[in-house]
Amino acid sequence: MTTQTLAEPAVLLADPRVAAVPVVDDGEPLVRLPRRLSPTREPVRRTLAERLEAAARRLPAGIGLRVVEGHRSLADQAAIVAAYTADLQVLHPEADAARLRVLSSRFVAPLEVAPHVAGAAVDLTLVDACGDDLDLGTPIDATPEQSDGRCWTAADGIGPDARAHRDLMAHALGGAGLVNYPSEWWHWSYGDRYWALLTAAPHALYGPVAR
Repeated sequence: MTTQTLAEPAVLLADPRVAAVPVVDDGEPLVRLPRRLSPTREPVRRTLAERLEAAARRLPAGIGLRVVEGHRSLADQAAIVAAYTADLQVLHPEADAARLRVLSSRFVAPLEVAPHVAGAAVDLTLVDACGDDLDLGTPIDATPEQSDGRCWTAADGIGPDARAHRDLMAHALGGAGLVNYPSEWWHWSYGDRYWALLTAAPHALYGPVAR
């Protein structure tokens, strides 16, 4: 049993309040993360890159961040939404389009509000001094179905090491000004509509960007 379910209060990316947040894009460019943060040098907005560097400095010696995904194209985002929605249609044949949109948004953002598409989000984990993954309770990108809900950041059913590592991640990233998406422990963002809603900012800093 998990501590968070769809019946409990949580702002999902399908919530109309997210789409209602205005966007005033400041035109900040995408930059490549350094290899010490991302072996694949994922592209993100410049200030997000700076805040990830600050978050890494908040971690204890011997523990680091590893970013596995940053900016995502509109086409890639649409493909993920379509594939996961198709899986959900099989699991929930009674669900209408509106319900499927909510269910899908636990794992992948609707295209029009997607933080990754804005270069404003990262998927990441913690690693040890050798670069090996620490225990965070589930793999990155484990769906709610695959993980039995343990992908929720505050979920029960994970071990004490995983809980401590999630708390450490929250301390470092939250302290650097990022916000977490509660159904994905690995997803953190800055400057997007979701961030603006949670922090009461007057508008999002970043909208969709092509590269």
